[in-house]
Amino acid sequence: MSLIAPPLSLYVHMPWCVKKCPYCDFNSHGLRNEPPPYDGYIDALFADLEADLRDFGAAVHGRTVHSIFFGGGTPSLFAPELIDRFLDGVRARLPLASDAEITLETNPGTVEHGRFDGYLVAGVNRLSFGIQSFDDAKLRRLGRIHSASEAEAAVKSAQDAGYANINLDLMYALPEQTQDGALADVARAIALQPTHISHYQLTLEPNTAFAANPPPLPDDDHAWAMQEACEQQLGDAGYRQYEVSAYAQPDRRCAHNLNYWRFGDYLGIGAGAHGKITDIAAGDIIRRWKTRHPKAYLSAPGSAERIGGSGPVAAEELPFEYMLNALRLIDGVPMVDFAERTGLPAVRIANALTSARAKGWLTDDPVRLHTTALGQRFLNDVISGFLD
Repeated sequence: MSLIAPPLSLYVHMPWCVKKCPYCDFNSHGLRNEPPPYDGYIDALFADLEADLRDFGAAVHGRTVHSIFFGGGTPSLFAPELIDRFLDGVRARLPLASDAEITLETNPGTVEHGRFDGYLVAGVNRLSFGIQSFDDAKLRRLGRIHSASEAEAAVKSAQDAGYANINLDLMYALPEQTQDGALADVARAIALQPTHISHYQLTLEPNTAFAANPPPLPDDDHAWAMQEACEQQLGDAGYRQYEVSAYAQPDRRCAHNLNYWRFGDYLGIGAGAHGKITDIAAGDIIRRWKTRHPKAYLSAPGSAERIGGSGPVAAEELPFEYMLNALRLIDGVPMVDFAERTGLPAVRIANALTSARAKGWLTDDPVRLHTTALGQRFLNDVISGFLD
């Protein structure tokens, strides 16, 4: 089966934040005494992008970018003028779809009043707020720098500025959280009427402060009960679950993340950014990631030293990589997508499919890969069945 080039996105990593949260395992770096070199970082991003375009050559040449996502860290530490300069530079280097979704992550404690207008003028048409909770005690426990009232004020300010497409990030199964507490967080999020809510469980990740000194978290059964109750509450309010941790109003699903979950392509620029590119001519799917520390990244703009690693995904790893993304989607994906996006025949996963269906984890639909409700609960086990 020949590979078919999927849609292309651009991920841009902004590595700085005001303060590192104790649960965070992202490549984020708290601000020190000296302000980060924001202007210099934009220049480094351009050099990184140009070098990637040269390196990947025909695999990306002429392909339209359908979404851009500024992640971090806290991208809203960058002034609107810098985001505007960057987006102008992207348009000069790549074809950008006229309706491209352009998302900027922001935290309520880092946005100055009035900045939302500037981001909108720059071309950012979607904001994602890292709220996590509307309980001030829980926010302090999570190391967040904002209060619940500041979070609500920030979202309303963005709406007043003209933003009609807003995501709120919420966590559940927080330290000593009850189900009523989790439902109260969801209710306050719904009251703000965002178009999208990401609702995910707090987990203890290696090399974080919480992993070294674990707080008391709800057990798995209580966490699952919270998830089910919150899912029902979100559904009743018109937010349809379309991915394990994503809920959206009609026609407001996140295009950028959907491209990830459908095993699409994406250029990744910035310190620690990851990318995936389909090289049809070579018959390869290439993963590339950039060096993580901002100082090292900034010291090697556009050079080979900016790359932390790069190379094709081994054929025996592709089924697992594909399912790790696609099976997160509640409605699944067309079966034909597996062959088109991995270049492998469906027979390569026949035994794993048979086993998963026998356990009641996948539906018997021959034209669509689709987990059952039981499969969603044991999703890690379902996906691990596709390991070579």
